[in-house]
Amino acid sequence: MVLQYSHEPFSNFKLDTNKKEFQESLSYVNTQLGKHYPLIINAERIETEEKTFSMNPANTKEVIGSISLANKELVEHAMQSASNAFESWKKWSLEHRANILFRAAAIMRRRKHEFSSYLVKEAGKPWNEADADTAEAIDFLEYYARQVIQLKDGIPVKSREGEYNQYNYVPLGVGIIISPFNFPLAIMAGTATAAIVTGNTILLKPADATPVIAAKFVEVMEEAGLPQGVLNYVPCRGSEVGDYLVEHPQTRFVTFTGSREVGCRIYEKAAKVQPGQKWLKRVIAEMGGKDTVAVDKDADLDLAASSIVSSAFGFSGQKCSAGSRVVIHQDVYDEVLNKAVALTKALTVGNPEEVSTYMGPVIHKDSYKKIMSFIELGKEEGRLVAGGEGDDSTGYFIQPTIFADVDENARLMQEEIFGPVVAFSKARDFDHMMEIANNTDYGLTGALLTKNREHIERAREEFHVGNLYFNRGCTGAIVGYQPFGGFNMSGTNSKAGGPDYLLLHMQAKTTSETF
Repeated sequence: MVLQYSHEPFSNFKLDTNKKEFQESLSYVNTQLGKHYPLIINAERIETEEKTFSMNPANTKEVIGSISLANKELVEHAMQSASNAFESWKKWSLEHRANILFRAAAIMRRRKHEFSSYLVKEAGKPWNEADADTAEAIDFLEYYARQVIQLKDGIPVKSREGEYNQYNYVPLGVGIIISPFNFPLAIMAGTATAAIVTGNTILLKPADATPVIAAKFVEVMEEAGLPQGVLNYVPCRGSEVGDYLVEHPQTRFVTFTGSREVGCRIYEKAAKVQPGQKWLKRVIAEMGGKDTVAVDKDADLDLAASSIVSSAFGFSGQKCSAGSRVVIHQDVYDEVLNKAVALTKALTVGNPEEVSTYMGPVIHKDSYKKIMSFIELGKEEGRLVAGGEGDDSTGYFIQPTIFADVDENARLMQEEIFGPVVAFSKARDFDHMMEIANNTDYGLTGALLTKNREHIERAREEFHVGNLYFNRGCTGAIVGYQPFGGFNMSGTNSKAGGPDYLLLHMQAKTTSETF
């Protein structure tokens, strides 16, 4: 059987019909604000005294919802519920598990603009970015459902005369899913369902800033027929409960997307074998990047400029794949810089509920303060040529910012900012360009714009990143087309949306029968 796959198309908001439908969904979601979301453990709704509030980053006075927070006792209850559910869930056929994902994808597709509207309100995503996030979530569900069906008969191995050998995959156990704010639907749904469809049960800890969209997704999985205890929704304070989750002897694996600092801590904590633990835990980690857009002297300079701007400022630069450093051949440096500055100054920054907004706010106050401190640093390390201003009076808005003439070893060129700030650096030649591209601790994405075939082939070998793009920007990997995951301190190269991602959630079993 050949399984065809095509990705969920993005909505064209130039069409009045799509625009009207999205505006209607936004209006509906605006009537749903302020609701309370309890924990969901073993399908039971549990209210707690300790609560947190999800706020609109574009309007900090607007509450998206209140959320109950789990303590250690409730997390332990969730762990035991997931462990019990695993004993039956692991016995479900792969096709039956896949069908739940297919159904969930169909539900989300029917409610696509509604989910995107929650992303606008809770994450501050402009229309196009929100639409792409929802489309990617649908893609993950359908892709992993099809992928797992391909694994149902295992992998063929040889059998000698008088014996029959099989090589099959079995699930691991209980996993902890720790999802990020920047793709609060797509990455959260992808990491959760990859674990679930392979026969594992999970505790889902959503990002602190975006718990409502995760709660809405859990509701979809319940509607799709997921048995109780398989997916447990446990928002909690990572500082209080995070280590407990990671260190728990019944935790079999941890999937994390977030900062390098937290990812390294999880890796360290998970490596220690706890009393009563019978396995070595697996960690699937994606920990960010410091991604380079490189421009050769013979590149299409208009394409280069537009690729730089879209890579740097899409979703306010809050992507681990964002192009936050640009390396340009000295012969075309000034021309590309001027073109990029002109495009940047034309971008609209404001309320993401408006269809005309290109860039909304950054996610919260801590992020705003960090990014603004990098802008102050940039004024010392480079030449400010665009942006540089912020306004947190009503929301966390920062103008798209470009610094020119930054030294390749400056902090602005080395540290992940996770905001709408990009540094430009000059390269003497292609060798120097590759040297700068590889001089960070990260290795997630990169882009090279050039018409030189020899340089393209050299970059395939020399540009050390997990996702390398030619003659386009360095963001926008599509599930099933560009499996996503990086090298070095960007994480474990787990390749989400790729042909071997599901295997990370399973273990191989060989059986050999002699006749």
